[in-house]
Amino acid sequence: MSERRVVRSLGVAAPWRLAFFDLEDEPPRDGGFRVGTVCTGLSTGTELSWFKGTNPALTSRWDERLQVFDGAGAESGYPVRTLGYMEAGVVTASRTPALAEGDMVAMAYGHKTGHTAGPGDRFVVLPEGLDPVLGTLVAHMGPICANGLLHAAAEAAGRDVRALGDGVRDRLVLVMGGGVVGLLVGLLARHHGAAEVLVADPTRERRAAAEALGLDALDTAGGADWRTVKERWRHGPADSGADVAFQCRGRPPALASALRALRPQGTVIDLAFYQDGAAEVRLGEEFHHNGLGVRCAQIRRVPRGLAGAWDRDRLSAETVDLLAAHGDAVRKHLVTDVVPLEEAPALIEAIAGRRRHTLQAVFTVDQG
Repeated sequence: MSERRVVRSLGVAAPWRLAFFDLEDEPPRDGGFRVGTVCTGLSTGTELSWFKGTNPALTSRWDERLQVFDGAGAESGYPVRTLGYMEAGVVTASRTPALAEGDMVAMAYGHKTGHTAGPGDRFVVLPEGLDPVLGTLVAHMGPICANGLLHAAAEAAGRDVRALGDGVRDRLVLVMGGGVVGLLVGLLARHHGAAEVLVADPTRERRAAAEALGLDALDTAGGADWRTVKERWRHGPADSGADVAFQCRGRPPALASALRALRPQGTVIDLAFYQDGAAEVRLGEEFHHNGLGVRCAQIRRVPRGLAGAWDRDRLSAETVDLLAAHGDAVRKHLVTDVVPLEEAPALIEAIAGRRRHTLQAVFTVDQG
């Protein structure tokens, strides 16, 4: 336990060039522990932004005090030595009473063969028997999606949120985008009692995955998806559309369609990551005339006033609850690729070049 070690880490040497880096890993201190990675999941949108050179941190600096990008130069640059934030691993050495050797944990430390955690680093102990492939969703990706539902609950109930489903229960829910985030959000909404969940996406494979998970699917090709939603969900003579829309596709036209598909005074809960402008979002049209709202729901923050009752650990617990009920379906229909970490660069390059369609890819590490 006292020895240093070298771990391999997948990163980006330069735009469009992935590389493995050897990183020195310190031994754990008191209160810390060491993990050997079993699985690490690909967050496609975020990681491709580093691979392609479109991530805003490459051109702007985040001002922590003012909470804005100040344009004072790049916050980060190349090489990016570690990508990713969806890991499941086994504890190989522990200097904390909270963990024993052999425990399986979920963490967010990137595509590395191992990691040494310090005191206070966040981890989630995975339930015995949970597939580590599914465990990659527990620390970060699942909470991202659960946080979307929490924001919808806060829109409906203010600070009096009693359960994650308070914003979707018995409501008509539109999910724009059938990627990993959209499908998990849709599944969470159905799990928490939504009257109907409709996933809108132009990709046939994603619509098929939505239907396999028990969700309805809508083809957005042609751009009339909002009209289909309005005609399907009618509440009165001048009141039609979704009760709430979750925007999970990082394309401005998808946000524009989500706004058009809402009933008056509805809200878009936005979980998307936009890397370009948004000229297609016409704030002088439906947004203005129907009194609509857009609420960004990102994992950095839970809704104001709920931090005492809701935190990332509770959102991870909600993820575990979802996987206990629907894990087999998620493993079968959402996880499309499981390959060794050594093959990750080829898979990522194929995804970036649109030569390979994938939903959730997971990279495995041989601990032998």
